[in-house]
Amino acid sequence: MMPLHPETLTWTALLGKWIEFAQASVALPRDDEGDRWRASVAPIVNLQAVTFALAELKDLPSEDRPIALDKAGIIISDNAEKLSELWAETQLPVSLQEIIADARVALTLSVKTVAE
Repeated sequence: MMPLHPETLTWTALLGKWIEFAQASVALPRDDEGDRWRASVAPIVNLQAVTFALAELKDLPSEDRPIALDKAGIIISDNAEKLSELWAETQLPVSLQEIIADARVALTLSVKTVAE
């Protein structure tokens, strides 16, 4: 019997949910708001993925952690900017503000952990 790898199962489950989320976005109305939400799918998934990945930063070799933090910071900044641009004509929905905030908090906590 092959051993279970919970970390792999977790990422597999997350990927499945993100695929369902992306597929569901196809049904959104073809109007300005629907188009913005559809275009927001990739940045949302990227932000959630980096948020979850930062929780596993401790599993990386210590010499790889600084570059991982730099990459995470870039991913967060780029995707937060994309969402801000997509929603520039209206207020950024609270749910998207929370996703961005969660990613930034995860990064801040990870920076503190690496510094210790």
